[in-house]
Order: sequence, then C-alpha cells, then structure tokens
Amino acid sequence: MQFSRPMIELVFEIRRRVDSAMKPDVKLANPQMMQELAELYHRGPDVIIQALIKELFTLAGEDWLEVLEHPEIQAQKQSMKMYRGQAALTDQPAAEATPAEVRTPARPVRIYRGQIIE
Repeated sequence: MQFSRPMIELVFEIRRRVDSAMKPDVKLANPQMMQELAELYHRGPDVIIQALIKELFTLAGEDWLEVLEHPEIQAQKQSMKMYRGQAALTDQPAAEATPAEVRTPARPVRIYRGQIIE
C-alpha cells in the first residue's frame, strides 16, 4: 500500500495519541499496522482516536473501510521482503486456503541439469 502525505500525518497523530503500550505497533514500517488499528478502533474508548482511524481508513480505500465497518472481515496478511535494500510488501495466502501439495516440502528439492536428485 502506498501512503499519501495526509495518511502519513494521520498515522503520526494516531501514534501520538495512543498509549505507550501500543506505540511500537503504530509505525509505517509495520506491515500489520492497518489490521492492528482496526482492532484498536473496535476496542478503543477514545472517540478522537476512533475518528482519526476512520479518516485514515477512508483515505486508504473502500476495502479498508469495509474491514473497519465489519470486524468479522479479516484483511489479507502481508509480509515484508527485502531484496537489494528495497522493501516490498507481499500478500500471504490464507492458511486454510493453501492445500498441502502447494506448501513447500520439508526438505529442499535438488535439481541438476533438469533432473531431480534424490
């Protein structure tokens, strides 16, 4: 997800207002920040933080706004991968959606000249 300047300013304001236990989770470098903010929206007693989170999710798009309005909808988990100093967020497949055949084997498969070596 690309953050615009108003979204970044909202994240900084939310980080400033949350309690000290939640501050490490509210960072732009955290790939799960949006999911954690959605959880904070539903359990947080502060009306100002809820308004800031709702504004952030409005700027993020309709998909995120649906996650905020319907807590049973879970957003796709993302992981951060580094390649030559560039960070890229990739979507992780859901655990129940991946069949056993698609998962990586426990032992790596060795291939030599197109043939699998046992």
